[in-house]
Amino acid sequence: MSGRFDLVVIGAGMAGMTAANKCAAQGWQVGIVDELPYGGTCALRGCDPKKILRRGAEIIDAAQLMSDTGVQENGVSVDWPALMRRKRGFTDRVPKRMEDELVGNGVTTFHGHAEFSGPNELIIDGTAHRSDRFLIASGATPRPLVFPGAEHLIDSTGFLDLDELPRRMVFIGGGFISFEFAHIAARAGAECTIIDRGSRPLREFDPDLVELLVTRSEEAGIRVLRNTTVTGVGTTLAGYRVGIDTAGTAASIDTGLVVHGAGRVPNLDSLHLDAAGIASSPRGVTVAAHLQSITNHAVFAAGDAANTIGRPLTPVAVFEGKVVASNMIKGTTTTPDYTGVPTTVFAIPELNRVGLLEHEAADAGHEIAVRFTDTSDWYSTYRVAETTAAAKIIIDTASDQILGAHLLGPGYSELINTFGLAIKLGLTTRQLKSVTATYPSLGSDLGSLL
Repeated sequence: MSGRFDLVVIGAGMAGMTAANKCAAQGWQVGIVDELPYGGTCALRGCDPKKILRRGAEIIDAAQLMSDTGVQENGVSVDWPALMRRKRGFTDRVPKRMEDELVGNGVTTFHGHAEFSGPNELIIDGTAHRSDRFLIASGATPRPLVFPGAEHLIDSTGFLDLDELPRRMVFIGGGFISFEFAHIAARAGAECTIIDRGSRPLREFDPDLVELLVTRSEEAGIRVLRNTTVTGVGTTLAGYRVGIDTAGTAASIDTGLVVHGAGRVPNLDSLHLDAAGIASSPRGVTVAAHLQSITNHAVFAAGDAANTIGRPLTPVAVFEGKVVASNMIKGTTTTPDYTGVPTTVFAIPELNRVGLLEHEAADAGHEIAVRFTDTSDWYSTYRVAETTAAAKIIIDTASDQILGAHLLGPGYSELINTFGLAIKLGLTTRQLKSVTATYPSLGSDLGSLL
Protein backbone atom coordinates (compact mmCIF):
# COMPACT_ATOMS: atom_id res chain seq x y z
CA MET A 1 0.00 0.00 0.00
CA SER A 2 1.39 3.39 -0.99
CA GLY A 3 1.07 6.63 0.92
CA ARG A 4 -2.10 8.69 0.80
CA PHE A 5 -2.60 11.52 -1.69
CA ASP A 6 -4.71 14.63 -1.55
CA LEU A 7 -5.53 14.09 -5.23
CA VAL A 8 -4.90 11.43 -7.84
CA VAL A 9 -5.59 12.37 -11.46
CA ILE A 10 -6.39 9.70 -14.03
CA GLY A 11 -5.28 10.91 -17.44
CA ALA A 12 -2.30 13.08 -18.38
CA GLY A 13 -4.00 15.14 -21.06
CA MET A 14 -4.94 18.80 -21.02
CA ALA A 15 -7.66 18.61 -18.34
CA GLY A 16 -5.69 16.32 -16.06
CA MET A 17 -2.36 18.12 -16.24
CA THR A 18 -3.99 21.52 -15.81
CA ALA A 19 -5.69 20.41 -12.60
CA ALA A 20 -2.68 18.48 -11.28
CA ASN A 21 -0.32 21.44 -11.64
CA LYS A 22 -2.81 23.87 -10.12
CA CYS A 23 -3.44 21.67 -7.06
CA ALA A 24 0.24 20.86 -6.58
CA ALA A 25 0.95 24.60 -6.52
CA GLN A 26 -1.18 24.75 -3.36
CA GLY A 27 1.10 22.26 -1.61
CA TRP A 28 -1.13 19.24 -2.17
CA GLN A 29 0.26 15.73 -2.53
CA VAL A 30 -0.81 15.02 -6.10
CA GLY A 31 -0.38 11.91 -8.22
CA ILE A 32 -1.18 11.48 -11.89
CA VAL A 33 -1.37 8.29 -13.96
CA ASP A 34 -1.67 7.43 -17.62
CA GLU A 35 -1.02 4.23 -19.54
CA LEU A 36 -0.18 6.25 -22.65
CA PRO A 37 2.62 8.81 -23.07
CA TYR A 38 1.96 12.06 -21.22
CA GLY A 39 0.44 14.86 -23.25
CA GLY A 40 -3.00 13.57 -24.18
CA THR A 41 -4.79 13.22 -27.48
CA CYS A 42 -4.52 16.81 -28.68
CA ALA A 43 -0.77 17.23 -28.42
CA LEU A 44 0.22 13.70 -29.43
CA ARG A 45 -2.57 12.05 -31.43
CA GLY A 46 -4.95 14.81 -32.52
CA CYS A 47 -5.15 18.57 -33.05
CA ASP A 48 -1.48 19.53 -33.04
CA PRO A 49 0.05 16.82 -35.25
CA LYS A 50 -2.96 17.05 -37.57
CA LYS A 51 -2.30 20.71 -38.26
CA ILE A 52 1.37 20.03 -38.93
CA LEU A 53 0.39 17.52 -41.62
CA ARG A 54 -2.30 19.90 -42.85
CA ARG A 55 0.33 22.54 -43.53
CA GLY A 56 1.74 20.39 -46.31
CA ALA A 57 -1.75 19.94 -47.74
CA GLU A 58 -2.38 23.69 -47.56
CA ILE A 59 0.68 24.40 -49.68
CA ILE A 60 -0.38 21.88 -52.33
CA ASP A 61 -3.89 23.30 -52.41
CA ALA A 62 -2.62 26.87 -52.61
CA ALA A 63 -0.34 25.99 -55.53
CA GLN A 64 -3.21 24.29 -57.35
CA LEU A 65 -5.55 27.24 -56.80
CA MET A 66 -2.92 29.70 -58.04
CA SER A 67 -1.85 27.59 -61.04
CA ASP A 68 -3.79 29.79 -63.47
CA THR A 69 -2.68 33.04 -61.88
CA GLY A 70 1.07 33.09 -62.38
CA VAL A 71 2.23 30.34 -60.02
CA GLN A 72 3.65 27.20 -61.61
CA GLU A 73 2.67 24.18 -59.52
CA ASN A 74 4.89 21.74 -61.41
CA GLY A 75 7.05 19.81 -59.00
CA VAL A 76 5.11 20.78 -55.87
CA SER A 77 4.24 17.58 -54.01
CA VAL A 78 4.08 16.07 -50.55
CA ASP A 79 6.93 13.84 -49.40
CA TRP A 80 4.83 11.98 -46.83
CA PRO A 81 7.68 10.34 -44.87
CA ALA A 82 9.45 13.70 -44.60
CA LEU A 83 6.24 15.41 -43.52
CA MET A 84 5.75 12.70 -40.91
CA ARG A 85 9.28 13.26 -39.62
CA ARG A 86 8.40 16.93 -39.27
CA LYS A 87 5.34 15.95 -37.23
CA ARG A 88 7.37 13.66 -34.99
CA GLY A 89 9.87 16.45 -34.44
CA PHE A 90 7.09 18.08 -32.45
CA THR A 91 5.25 15.14 -30.87
CA ASP A 92 8.34 13.19 -29.78
CA ARG A 93 9.33 16.00 -27.41
CA VAL A 94 5.94 16.41 -25.77
CA PRO A 95 5.78 13.55 -23.22
CA LYS A 96 9.07 14.35 -21.50
CA ARG A 97 8.37 18.08 -21.48
CA MET A 98 4.94 17.54 -19.95
CA GLU A 99 6.17 15.07 -17.35
CA ASP A 100 9.16 17.22 -16.42
CA GLU A 101 6.79 20.12 -15.76
CA LEU A 102 4.62 17.95 -13.52
CA VAL A 103 7.58 16.57 -11.59
CA GLY A 104 9.04 20.05 -11.25
CA ASN A 105 5.79 21.15 -9.65
CA GLY A 106 5.94 18.30 -7.15
CA VAL A 107 3.48 15.92 -8.82
CA THR A 108 4.16 12.19 -8.48
CA THR A 109 3.88 10.59 -11.92
CA PHE A 110 2.81 7.02 -12.66
CA HIS A 111 2.80 5.06 -15.91
CA GLY A 112 0.38 2.17 -16.14
CA HIS A 113 -3.18 0.97 -15.97
CA ALA A 114 -5.45 2.43 -13.28
CA GLU A 115 -8.73 1.04 -11.94
CA PHE A 116 -10.82 1.74 -8.87
CA SER A 117 -11.01 -0.83 -6.07
CA GLY A 118 -13.09 1.23 -3.63
CA PRO A 119 -14.54 4.69 -3.04
CA ASN A 120 -11.13 6.13 -2.11
CA GLU A 121 -8.74 3.60 -3.57
CA LEU A 122 -7.12 3.18 -6.97
CA ILE A 123 -5.03 0.27 -8.18
CA ILE A 124 -2.16 1.21 -10.48
CA ASP A 125 -0.52 -1.84 -12.03
CA GLY A 126 -1.28 -3.94 -8.94
CA THR A 127 -0.39 -1.37 -6.27
CA ALA A 128 -3.14 0.27 -4.21
CA HIS A 129 -3.13 4.05 -3.74
CA ARG A 130 -5.52 5.93 -1.48
CA SER A 131 -6.53 9.53 -2.00
CA ASP A 132 -8.94 12.06 -0.57
CA ARG A 133 -9.98 13.02 -4.09
CA PHE A 134 -9.81 11.67 -7.61
CA LEU A 135 -10.11 13.47 -10.92
CA ILE A 136 -11.15 11.36 -13.89
CA ALA A 137 -9.69 13.02 -16.98
CA SER A 138 -9.14 9.92 -19.08
CA GLY A 139 -10.31 11.48 -22.34
CA ALA A 140 -12.05 9.66 -25.16
CA THR A 141 -11.46 6.63 -27.35
CA PRO A 142 -12.77 5.62 -30.80
CA ARG A 143 -16.40 4.50 -30.76
CA PRO A 144 -16.67 0.69 -31.02
CA LEU A 145 -17.88 -0.47 -34.44
CA VAL A 146 -19.69 -3.78 -34.76
CA PHE A 147 -19.64 -4.78 -38.42
CA PRO A 148 -17.54 -7.77 -39.56
CA GLY A 149 -13.91 -6.85 -40.07
CA ALA A 150 -13.96 -3.74 -37.90
CA GLU A 151 -10.65 -4.89 -36.46
CA HIS A 152 -8.97 -4.00 -39.76
CA LEU A 153 -9.59 -0.28 -39.29
CA ILE A 154 -7.00 2.15 -38.02
CA ASP A 155 -8.02 5.08 -35.85
CA SER A 156 -6.84 8.68 -35.80
CA THR A 157 -3.71 7.68 -33.88
CA GLY A 158 -2.76 5.27 -36.64
CA PHE A 159 -3.40 7.77 -39.41
CA LEU A 160 -1.28 10.41 -37.73
CA ASP A 161 1.63 7.97 -37.53
CA LEU A 162 1.55 6.47 -41.04
CA ASP A 163 5.03 5.93 -42.45
CA GLU A 164 3.63 5.70 -45.98
CA LEU A 165 0.40 7.08 -47.43
CA PRO A 166 -1.67 4.51 -49.33
CA ARG A 167 -2.85 5.38 -52.83
CA ARG A 168 -6.50 4.82 -51.85
CA MET A 169 -8.22 5.39 -48.50
CA VAL A 170 -11.72 4.99 -47.09
CA PHE A 171 -12.89 7.03 -44.11
CA ILE A 172 -15.86 5.68 -42.17
CA GLY A 173 -18.03 8.38 -40.62
CA GLY A 174 -19.03 11.87 -41.70
CA GLY A 175 -17.53 13.91 -38.87
CA PHE A 176 -14.46 15.99 -38.03
CA ILE A 177 -11.90 13.22 -38.31
CA SER A 178 -12.96 11.93 -41.72
CA PHE A 179 -13.16 15.34 -43.37
CA GLU A 180 -9.95 16.70 -41.88
CA PHE A 181 -7.89 13.62 -42.67
CA ALA A 182 -9.40 13.14 -46.13
CA HIS A 183 -8.51 16.73 -47.04
CA ILE A 184 -4.92 16.11 -45.96
CA ALA A 185 -4.62 12.75 -47.73
CA ALA A 186 -6.26 13.96 -50.95
CA ARG A 187 -3.84 16.89 -51.28
CA ALA A 188 -1.01 14.42 -50.66
CA GLY A 189 -2.17 12.35 -53.63
CA ALA A 190 -4.50 9.70 -52.21
CA GLU A 191 -7.91 8.79 -53.63
CA CYS A 192 -10.27 9.31 -50.69
CA THR A 193 -13.83 8.21 -49.98
CA ILE A 194 -15.90 9.30 -46.99
CA ILE A 195 -18.80 7.02 -46.02
CA ASP A 196 -21.58 8.61 -43.97
CA ARG A 197 -24.60 6.60 -42.85
CA GLY A 198 -26.70 9.77 -42.57
CA SER A 199 -27.97 12.23 -45.13
CA ARG A 200 -25.99 15.17 -43.77
CA PRO A 201 -22.37 14.98 -42.68
CA LEU A 202 -20.94 17.32 -40.04
CA ARG A 203 -24.35 17.59 -38.40
CA GLU A 204 -23.22 20.04 -35.71
CA PHE A 205 -22.43 22.67 -38.33
CA ASP A 206 -24.58 24.95 -40.46
CA PRO A 207 -26.16 22.79 -43.19
CA ASP A 208 -25.79 25.38 -45.95
CA LEU A 209 -22.08 25.77 -45.31
CA VAL A 210 -21.66 22.00 -45.00
CA GLU A 211 -23.10 21.55 -48.49
CA LEU A 212 -20.62 24.08 -49.83
CA LEU A 213 -17.77 22.22 -48.13
CA VAL A 214 -18.96 18.87 -49.50
CA THR A 215 -18.94 20.32 -53.02
CA ARG A 216 -15.46 21.75 -52.44
CA SER A 217 -14.34 18.36 -51.10
CA GLU A 218 -15.59 16.61 -54.21
CA GLU A 219 -13.79 19.15 -56.38
CA ALA A 220 -10.62 18.22 -54.49
CA GLY A 221 -11.16 14.58 -55.45
CA ILE A 222 -12.85 13.35 -52.27
CA ARG A 223 -15.89 11.15 -52.83
CA VAL A 224 -18.62 11.60 -50.21
CA LEU A 225 -21.18 8.77 -49.95
CA ARG A 226 -24.32 9.56 -47.95
CA ASN A 227 -27.04 7.32 -46.55
CA THR A 228 -24.54 4.51 -46.82
CA THR A 229 -23.76 1.86 -44.23
CA VAL A 230 -20.69 -0.32 -44.00
CA THR A 231 -21.61 -4.00 -44.07
CA GLY A 232 -18.11 -5.34 -43.52
CA VAL A 233 -14.41 -5.03 -44.22
CA GLY A 234 -12.37 -7.88 -45.64
CA THR A 235 -8.79 -8.30 -46.76
CA THR A 236 -7.50 -8.58 -50.32
CA LEU A 237 -4.06 -9.16 -51.77
CA ALA A 238 -3.70 -5.42 -52.28
CA GLY A 239 -5.38 -4.19 -49.10
CA TYR A 240 -9.02 -4.18 -48.06
CA ARG A 241 -12.50 -4.47 -49.54
CA VAL A 242 -15.23 -2.40 -47.86
CA GLY A 243 -18.76 -3.68 -48.29
CA ILE A 244 -21.42 -0.96 -48.38
CA ASP A 245 -25.18 -0.66 -48.67
CA THR A 246 -26.86 2.42 -50.10
CA ALA A 247 -30.67 2.35 -49.98
CA GLY A 248 -30.67 -1.43 -50.34
CA THR A 249 -28.09 -1.54 -53.11
CA ALA A 250 -24.95 -3.46 -52.20
CA ALA A 251 -21.52 -2.53 -53.51
CA SER A 252 -17.88 -2.67 -52.49
CA ILE A 253 -14.83 -0.42 -52.52
CA ASP A 254 -11.26 -1.67 -52.78
CA THR A 255 -8.80 0.41 -50.82
CA GLY A 256 -5.37 0.43 -49.28
CA LEU A 257 -6.52 1.55 -45.83
CA VAL A 258 -9.73 2.02 -43.85
CA VAL A 259 -9.82 4.77 -41.23
CA HIS A 260 -12.22 4.99 -38.29
CA GLY A 261 -13.76 8.46 -38.32
CA ALA A 262 -17.10 7.52 -36.77
CA GLY A 263 -16.75 9.42 -33.52
CA ARG A 264 -15.31 8.95 -30.06
CA VAL A 265 -16.73 8.01 -26.66
CA PRO A 266 -15.53 8.61 -23.08
CA ASN A 267 -12.64 6.34 -22.15
CA LEU A 268 -14.08 4.78 -19.00
CA ASP A 269 -14.64 1.06 -19.56
CA SER A 270 -11.44 -0.16 -17.90
CA LEU A 271 -11.63 2.06 -14.79
CA HIS A 272 -14.06 -0.16 -12.82
CA LEU A 273 -16.18 2.82 -11.84
CA ASP A 274 -18.73 0.58 -10.12
CA ALA A 275 -16.15 -0.41 -7.51
CA ALA A 276 -16.06 3.22 -6.37
CA GLY A 277 -19.78 3.87 -6.73
CA ILE A 278 -19.25 6.31 -9.60
CA ALA A 279 -22.28 6.81 -11.82
CA SER A 280 -21.73 7.21 -15.55
CA SER A 281 -23.52 7.09 -18.88
CA PRO A 282 -22.42 6.67 -22.49
CA ARG A 283 -21.74 10.43 -22.42
CA GLY A 284 -19.26 10.21 -19.54
CA VAL A 285 -19.01 10.39 -15.75
CA THR A 286 -22.27 11.76 -14.37
CA VAL A 287 -21.34 15.02 -12.69
CA ALA A 288 -23.07 18.03 -11.22
CA ALA A 289 -22.60 21.32 -13.05
CA HIS A 290 -19.50 22.02 -10.93
CA LEU A 291 -17.87 18.76 -12.19
CA GLN A 292 -18.25 16.64 -9.02
CA SER A 293 -19.59 13.09 -9.24
CA ILE A 294 -23.20 12.93 -8.09
CA THR A 295 -22.69 9.54 -6.41
CA ASN A 296 -19.14 9.69 -4.99
CA HIS A 297 -18.25 13.16 -3.74
CA ALA A 298 -14.56 12.28 -3.58
CA VAL A 299 -14.56 12.03 -7.37
CA PHE A 300 -14.54 14.77 -9.99
CA ALA A 301 -14.35 14.59 -13.78
CA ALA A 302 -13.32 16.96 -16.57
CA GLY A 303 -12.69 16.99 -20.29
CA ASP A 304 -14.00 14.35 -22.68
CA ALA A 305 -14.52 11.87 -19.82
CA ALA A 306 -17.16 14.04 -18.12
CA ASN A 307 -20.81 14.31 -19.11
CA THR A 308 -21.11 18.08 -19.39
CA ILE A 309 -22.68 20.46 -21.89
CA GLY A 310 -19.21 21.40 -23.09
CA ARG A 311 -18.05 20.11 -26.46
CA PRO A 312 -15.15 17.63 -26.59
CA LEU A 313 -12.56 20.28 -27.40
CA THR A 314 -9.09 20.96 -26.02
CA PRO A 315 -9.88 24.51 -24.83
CA VAL A 316 -12.94 23.16 -23.00
CA ALA A 317 -10.80 20.50 -21.31
CA VAL A 318 -8.31 23.15 -20.21
CA PHE A 319 -10.83 25.49 -18.63
CA GLU A 320 -12.74 22.60 -17.06
CA GLY A 321 -9.41 21.52 -15.56
CA LYS A 322 -8.94 25.00 -14.11
CA VAL A 323 -12.49 25.16 -12.75
CA VAL A 324 -12.44 21.71 -11.18
CA ALA A 325 -9.06 22.38 -9.55
CA SER A 326 -10.34 25.63 -8.07
CA ASN A 327 -13.46 23.90 -6.78
CA MET A 328 -11.42 21.14 -5.14
CA ILE A 329 -9.00 23.59 -3.55
CA LYS A 330 -11.59 26.06 -2.28
CA GLY A 331 -14.51 23.73 -1.70
CA THR A 332 -16.61 25.83 -4.07
CA THR A 333 -19.19 24.89 -6.70
CA THR A 334 -18.23 27.19 -9.55
CA THR A 335 -19.57 26.04 -12.90
CA PRO A 336 -17.71 26.39 -16.21
CA ASP A 337 -18.98 29.03 -18.62
CA TYR A 338 -19.22 27.54 -22.09
CA THR A 339 -20.50 30.73 -23.74
CA GLY A 340 -18.78 31.70 -26.97
CA VAL A 341 -16.56 28.64 -27.43
CA PRO A 342 -15.82 28.22 -31.16
CA THR A 343 -15.06 25.01 -32.99
CA THR A 344 -13.50 24.34 -36.38
CA VAL A 345 -13.32 21.56 -38.94
CA PHE A 346 -9.83 22.02 -40.35
CA ALA A 347 -10.70 20.95 -43.85
CA ILE A 348 -9.46 23.10 -46.74
CA PRO A 349 -11.06 25.62 -46.48
CA GLU A 350 -12.00 25.70 -42.79
CA LEU A 351 -15.56 25.29 -41.51
CA ASN A 352 -16.26 27.14 -38.25
CA ARG A 353 -19.02 27.57 -35.74
CA VAL A 354 -19.68 29.48 -32.53
CA GLY A 355 -23.00 29.86 -30.74
CA LEU A 356 -26.37 28.67 -32.01
CA LEU A 357 -27.38 27.21 -35.32
CA GLU A 358 -30.22 28.97 -37.14
CA HIS A 359 -32.85 26.40 -36.11
CA GLU A 360 -31.57 26.33 -32.52
CA ALA A 361 -31.98 30.08 -32.19
CA ALA A 362 -35.50 29.94 -33.63
CA ASP A 363 -36.46 26.96 -31.44
CA ALA A 364 -35.26 28.88 -28.37
CA GLY A 365 -37.83 31.58 -29.11
CA HIS A 366 -35.53 34.28 -30.42
CA GLU A 367 -36.67 36.69 -33.09
CA ILE A 368 -33.74 36.43 -35.44
CA ALA A 369 -32.20 38.06 -38.46
CA VAL A 370 -30.03 35.83 -40.63
CA ARG A 371 -27.17 37.42 -42.54
CA PHE A 372 -25.98 34.97 -45.20
CA THR A 373 -23.14 36.20 -47.38
CA ASP A 374 -21.32 34.49 -50.22
CA THR A 375 -17.77 35.73 -49.73
CA SER A 376 -16.19 33.69 -52.51
CA ASP A 377 -15.64 36.83 -54.61
CA TRP A 378 -14.47 39.07 -51.77
CA TYR A 379 -10.95 40.45 -51.89
CA SER A 380 -9.67 38.29 -48.99
CA THR A 381 -10.85 35.17 -50.84
CA TYR A 382 -9.84 36.31 -54.33
CA ARG A 383 -6.34 37.12 -53.09
CA VAL A 384 -5.65 33.46 -52.32
CA ALA A 385 -7.71 32.17 -55.29
CA GLU A 386 -10.07 30.19 -53.06
CA THR A 387 -13.30 29.30 -54.82
CA THR A 388 -15.54 28.59 -51.84
CA ALA A 389 -16.29 30.90 -48.93
CA ALA A 390 -19.44 32.03 -47.13
CA ALA A 391 -20.74 33.25 -43.79
CA LYS A 392 -24.01 33.05 -41.90
CA ILE A 393 -24.53 35.27 -38.85
CA ILE A 394 -27.55 34.80 -36.56
CA ILE A 395 -28.60 38.02 -34.80
CA ASP A 396 -31.18 38.57 -32.06
CA THR A 397 -33.28 41.45 -33.40
CA ALA A 398 -34.39 42.57 -29.94
CA SER A 399 -30.92 42.94 -28.42
CA ASP A 400 -28.80 43.30 -31.59
CA GLN A 401 -26.50 40.64 -30.11
CA ILE A 402 -24.99 37.79 -32.08
CA LEU A 403 -26.47 34.39 -31.27
CA GLY A 404 -24.41 32.36 -33.70
CA ALA A 405 -21.71 32.75 -36.33
CA HIS A 406 -20.90 30.22 -39.04
CA LEU A 407 -17.97 30.70 -41.40
CA LEU A 408 -16.47 28.73 -44.28
CA GLY A 409 -13.35 30.08 -45.88
CA PRO A 410 -9.55 30.38 -45.91
CA GLY A 411 -8.19 31.52 -42.56
CA TYR A 412 -11.67 31.88 -41.09
CA SER A 413 -10.63 29.90 -38.01
CA GLU A 414 -9.02 33.15 -36.85
CA LEU A 415 -12.06 35.28 -37.64
CA ILE A 416 -14.41 32.97 -35.72
CA ASN A 417 -12.54 33.87 -32.52
CA THR A 418 -13.72 37.47 -32.82
CA PHE A 419 -17.31 36.28 -33.03
CA GLY A 420 -16.70 34.04 -30.02
CA LEU A 421 -15.46 37.04 -28.05
CA ALA A 422 -18.50 39.05 -29.12
CA ILE A 423 -20.87 36.32 -27.95
CA LYS A 424 -18.94 35.86 -24.70
CA LEU A 425 -19.10 39.58 -23.87
CA GLY A 426 -22.59 40.18 -25.25
CA LEU A 427 -21.41 42.76 -27.76
CA THR A 428 -23.92 44.16 -30.24
CA THR A 429 -23.42 44.26 -33.98
CA ARG A 430 -23.32 48.04 -33.70
CA GLN A 431 -20.36 47.79 -31.33
CA LEU A 432 -18.57 45.31 -33.57
CA LYS A 433 -19.06 47.46 -36.66
CA SER A 434 -17.54 50.41 -34.82
CA VAL A 435 -14.19 48.61 -34.56
CA THR A 436 -11.51 49.63 -37.05
CA ALA A 437 -9.37 46.71 -38.20
CA THR A 438 -6.04 46.68 -39.99
CA TYR A 439 -6.53 46.56 -43.75
CA PRO A 440 -6.45 44.45 -45.83
CA SER A 441 -7.05 41.57 -43.43
CA LEU A 442 -9.76 39.05 -42.60
CA GLY A 443 -10.65 41.18 -39.60
CA SER A 444 -11.52 44.05 -41.89
CA ASP A 445 -14.29 41.88 -43.39
CA LEU A 446 -16.07 41.67 -40.06
CA GLY A 447 -18.32 44.70 -40.39
CA SER A 448 -19.47 43.71 -43.87
CA LEU A 449 -20.60 40.31 -42.59
CA LEU A 450 -23.02 42.00 -40.19
